[in-house]
Amino acid sequence: MLGQVAGIVRVRMFYLQLQYKCNMRCKTCFHGKLLDAPDQFTLAEACAILDHFREVYQLEAVTLLGGEPLLYPYIEDVAAHAKRSGLRVEICTNAHRGFRSRIQAVAPWLDKFRVSLDGLKGRHDVIRQAGSFEGAIEMVDLVRELGITTGATMTVTEDNLDDVVPLARLLEAHGVEELKLHALRLVGNAAENPDLAVVDAARYASLHQQIHDAELRIRIVYDSDLSPEPAGEQCSNLVADGWLDRIEADPRGGLTVSCKAVGRDVNAFRWDKTAHAINYEPRATDEFAVGIPDVIYATAQAR
Repeated sequence: MLGQVAGIVRVRMFYLQLQYKCNMRCKTCFHGKLLDAPDQFTLAEACAILDHFREVYQLEAVTLLGGEPLLYPYIEDVAAHAKRSGLRVEICTNAHRGFRSRIQAVAPWLDKFRVSLDGLKGRHDVIRQAGSFEGAIEMVDLVRELGITTGATMTVTEDNLDDVVPLARLLEAHGVEELKLHALRLVGNAAENPDLAVVDAARYASLHQQIHDAELRIRIVYDSDLSPEPAGEQCSNLVADGWLDRIEADPRGGLTVSCKAVGRDVNAFRWDKTAHAINYEPRATDEFAVGIPDVIYATAQAR
C-alpha cells in the first residue's frame, strides 16, 4: 500500500510504540493524556507488523518504544522475535532502576540500549521524577556490563541547553556511544509547559558551536529541527526515491512517516491489526500534507 500510494518501497528503521502506558509523566512528553490510554499491541500484532515491514519493505531494524516499553508485558518476546527475524533491535526507555530484572531479561536480544535523559541530575529530575537520573545512569552501567551498546536521547529545552555538553562528557565517562538531540515540540504535556520551548533560534547556533569546540568523543545526532546543516526542501526522513529512514507506529495503528508529525493525529496510512495490512485513509489536503513529507504527498496526489 505504501508503494502504491506514495512510492515507498523500502524502510530502514521501524519505531514501534508498543503501548501508551508509562510510569512517569514527563513535562516534555508528546503523548500527553494518551499516557492513560489502554491501547497496546498484542504480542501477535507486534510480531505481525514487524514481519510485514521486513518482508515487504526490506526493514533492517526496530526501535521498541512506549509509553515505557519495559512496562509492556511481552517486551522480551517481541525483542526475541525481531532479533531472530534478522532485525537489529534497539529499545528506548526511561531506565528506571525498578526495571533491572526486565532489562536483564531483554538484554540478550538487544543491539542497542538507549536511555532518555533531559539534562544533568537537577534538571532531569524536575522534568521526570526525583532519583530518576541516578537510576538511569545505574542501568546504563548495568547494560554495558552485559555487553550491550548504549546510547541516550535528550529533548532540548530552554532550561537544559547548557547541560548538553556536560551531559555528553558524563555519558562519555560511562561508555555511552551516542547522544541524540531532539527539539521540543509543544504538544502533549509540553503544551502545558510552553516556558520550556527554545524561542531564540540563535541559542541553537550557540549550542552547535559549544559542541564543536568541546571535541567530544561521543557521537552527536541531531533531529531535523536541530541540525546545524541547512534545511533541505524535503523531510530528512526521505533518504532516496522510495526509501524512508523510518516509520513509526502508534498503539492504535497510526503510521507516522514524517519527521514533522510528532504528536499529531494526521496520518493517512494506518495499520489494520486484524487484517495485518496497511490501509490508506486520505484526509483533508492540509492535514495530509502535514502528516507526510512534501515529496511523498506530491507523489500520492499525482497517483
